[in-house]
Amino acid sequence: MANDHSCDQQTDYAVAPGETLLETIEALAMTQVELAQRTGLSAKTVNLIIKGKQAITPDTALQLERVLGVPARLWMNLEAAYQEDRARLAGRAQLEDAAQAVDDFPYAEMARLGWVPATRKRQEKAEHLLRFFGVVSLGLVPEMYPAAYRVAKGRKPSPAALAAWCRKAELEAQAIRTEPYSRQQLETTLPELRRMTLLSPAEFVPQMRQLCARCGVAVALVPHLKKTYAHGATRWLSPTKALVQLSIRGRYADRFWFSFFHEIGHILLHGKRERFIEAEDMTKTKKEREADAFAADTLVPPATLQRLLSLKPSEQAVRRFAQEIQVHPCIIVGRLHHEGLLDFDRLKHLQPRLQWAEHVV
Repeated sequence: MANDHSCDQQTDYAVAPGETLLETIEALAMTQVELAQRTGLSAKTVNLIIKGKQAITPDTALQLERVLGVPARLWMNLEAAYQEDRARLAGRAQLEDAAQAVDDFPYAEMARLGWVPATRKRQEKAEHLLRFFGVVSLGLVPEMYPAAYRVAKGRKPSPAALAAWCRKAELEAQAIRTEPYSRQQLETTLPELRRMTLLSPAEFVPQMRQLCARCGVAVALVPHLKKTYAHGATRWLSPTKALVQLSIRGRYADRFWFSFFHEIGHILLHGKRERFIEAEDMTKTKKEREADAFAADTLVPPATLQRLLSLKPSEQAVRRFAQEIQVHPCIIVGRLHHEGLLDFDRLKHLQPRLQWAEHVV
């Protein structure tokens, strides 16, 4: 019999079991028409099987066994090997196509962060990227992470880098166990989350994650990639589990907290089918402005805003006001900067910078 298939041997072609069938009937001096008559199959079906255009089914394999004396198991094995070879060759072609797109992704940076294995071979990069994104084609990435491509369109961020950044958070969130989402629980937890601005990252990171998980929100802190320029992102992983993703990028603490509550605002105010990415220099849509307003009002309650706006912007006054409303002084300095009531070079020592460290990874 032809078509000696070995599991350990990979070829550049796939041999259809029809070739073996043709050799077998020719050895028996049997025509395709006669085989069709003896098996009860149509002549067209027999011809399609011989050409490899129609699969040999278990019923057909049994019919061939009775007519030709060749075990049905052999026909099924030949068919399985043929389909496997076809799939592998198709996969190889997909991998070659993916290799043409690897330059769109910041592979070296992703490898440095441990997201993908380090390699210089294009096809290996393509394979690792396909596994990282969980897709069969890198051409599907824009469909899986459309928000990344909308934000980046016509702007300086790299859509592929943004998609990779979003995917990493998604992978981390899969390991975070959360209670089913509860809007009431999240709203009730807001004051406690707000008081965490007073804590160091080593203290607030685990507490933030734990409190949010109880509300059905997974919090993922993911190092930024070059050309992402993203502060945060929000999306729903399921109807009962939301994901808030944040970067640090050495930013000021007040910016970090604003981004956090901005993303929480999206969860509370907007639909579960929507995805949001907050990036530098992006056009503010109505929903982004709503999330901004939510963050601003959460950090500095509207009832206290008028007193803040009339505040003499001295260090002592800022510290006193921050203590009164139970937030870190950086929150007050950031708001005064935003309102144009304080020069950006003043009181900067009250704005600590957050640095990436093991306790937030």
